Amino acid sequence: MTNSHEAGARPGRPLLWLPVQTAVVVALGLLVTGPLAHRWPLSAEDGVNRVLAARRTPFATALTDGASLLASTESVIVLTLVCTAVLLLVPQAPRWREAAFLAVAVAAQSAVFLLVTLVVNRERPDVPHLDPAPPTSSFPSGHVGASVALFGGLAVLASRRLHGVRRHLVTGLLLAIPLLVAFSRVYRGMHHTSDVVAGLLNGACTLALMAAALLPRPAEEAAPPAPFAHSTRRAVVVRHPRACGDGTAARVRTLLRDHGYAEQRWTETTAGDPSGALASCLGGIHPELVVVCGGDGTVRACADVVAGTGIPLAIVPCGTGNLLARNLRLPTDPVAALREALRGQAVGLDVGRIRGDGIAPTRFAVMAGAGFDAAMVRDASARLKERLGWAAYVVSAVRHLGDARMRLSIRLDGGAPLERRARMVVIGNVGTLQGGLPLLPDARPDSGRLEVVLLDPRGVTGWLAAAGYLASRAPGGRRQRASGAGTAGTAGTAGTRSLAHGSLEYFDAARIDLRFARPQPRELDGDVFPAGTRLTAEVEPGALRVWLPAPAEADAPARAGVPARAGALAGADAPAGAVSPAPEDIPTRAGTPARSDVPARAGGEGGGHGHRDARTAAQ
Repeated sequence: MTNSHEAGARPGRPLLWLPVQTAVVVALGLLVTGPLAHRWPLSAEDGVNRVLAARRTPFATALTDGASLLASTESVIVLTLVCTAVLLLVPQAPRWREAAFLAVAVAAQSAVFLLVTLVVNRERPDVPHLDPAPPTSSFPSGHVGASVALFGGLAVLASRRLHGVRRHLVTGLLLAIPLLVAFSRVYRGMHHTSDVVAGLLNGACTLALMAAALLPRPAEEAAPPAPFAHSTRRAVVVRHPRACGDGTAARVRTLLRDHGYAEQRWTETTAGDPSGALASCLGGIHPELVVVCGGDGTVRACADVVAGTGIPLAIVPCGTGNLLARNLRLPTDPVAALREALRGQAVGLDVGRIRGDGIAPTRFAVMAGAGFDAAMVRDASARLKERLGWAAYVVSAVRHLGDARMRLSIRLDGGAPLERRARMVVIGNVGTLQGGLPLLPDARPDSGRLEVVLLDPRGVTGWLAAAGYLASRAPGGRRQRASGAGTAGTAGTAGTRSLAHGSLEYFDAARIDLRFARPQPRELDGDVFPAGTRLTAEVEPGALRVWLPAPAEADAPARAGVPARAGALAGADAPAGAVSPAPEDIPTRAGTPARSDVPARAGGEGGGHGHRDARTAAQ
């Protein structure tokens, strides 16, 4: 579904509620000074002022003096002008609507305050006053209302722009200022408690109305204008509506606009179309960028459309697993990932093209599998995924530990079929799972090859051997020599490795044909496909262009035995903090002489690294 309404057009209807707000505050003031004046809790307000006046201390007096001065008319006017100027002049793109929101909120609050004081006449508390008493009514507190409009407005803007701990810290400090001002006005004998409460309500209601009238709504920010006007930079954004919330969508739109993508067409995924009708959006538009806001399934569907077109893809990881983003070492925060990627460069990555009975030819960017892992993905609870994230798959995996082994044959690059039994088979373009677990440690997204692993643990010992071997390859894991490592020892099986007492068997090829004795559940990048008996996967080298962050300096030098790769792919598939395996940890492939560096790939291609380097160097 494509959003086509104009994001810049905002109705001013919320402003019409200001007279209603004024009337409500006037009514409250007349009640406070009339029929409710001698009823509790209003009857106890004078006692509160007398207690505070009797217990004044030099420190509290000095603190409240600063708070009252900060919220005085002169200070609020100066601070509002300064903040408005900063919003208009400092950023690369002026924040006109945010500046208008802040300035109008302060002005509107003051207007309501003045109108109310013309009708409501309330004397100030009968205690010594520490500030000069202005001629206006004590109800409502103008200082408190002004501080809410100014500092509360800044808190609203900070909550929309900042993230993480800094967001909570800044907004919390800003929101604490009006509360301190409210206490100060009562402490200094300038207002009753009900006066400052009315000031807080007046300021808060004004902020809410101004935000509704002037600030862009998150959903509205996610809906750019259509049709496109003449511009040099256009982007199509595919959004998974549940994974990518309105707040994230608003930040993505703003970030793209700040990077020059002023013309954006947004489209949402549906259950029947996980690419959000991306193909039809591309027709006749020729965007410079496609942005995918979702998980691996959404990225896979969009990559299937974009691969081979030359249009670069940018990933905003919003899903449960986000395996592709993790393997490419993108930041975990969705908007930070997009920001870092747009500062980098577009890099050509491989994709796998797969087909089978019940599966029309399609592409995958992460992994395809059958057996245990597909059943785990299929039966994971949607509710648990929302609450636990990827940990929900662990719960599902426990249920399938006792599933029967499957019989299958595997044919590599048209060679002789190999008969095997296994719990699962996974074909990977990248190799690292959540938590940095390297299921396919040799998988590279720019190698021109696909990696395959068969998992076939026998009993508790087999499961422990496989888990221990993989855990030792995870970031921070203590590396161990692979027990049972060696070649398959079968003619025509060059490039195979058997590890962890035979629980893990690895292959690599440009084309893999799988046949199962019985229909098996199958999955592609976390999307479940109907059970079947056949899968054929082929690599499409460099078919997908993806925006990736610029490589860190630490990634620039080539690792021992591994040629340096171009651009942001240097170490992209190795989790941060991982170290290169020692030579003895890497079993020699069949038919390849043992060396002290990374062994060559089957077929005499030098491990596919020469192919990779030639292509990436050309980029």
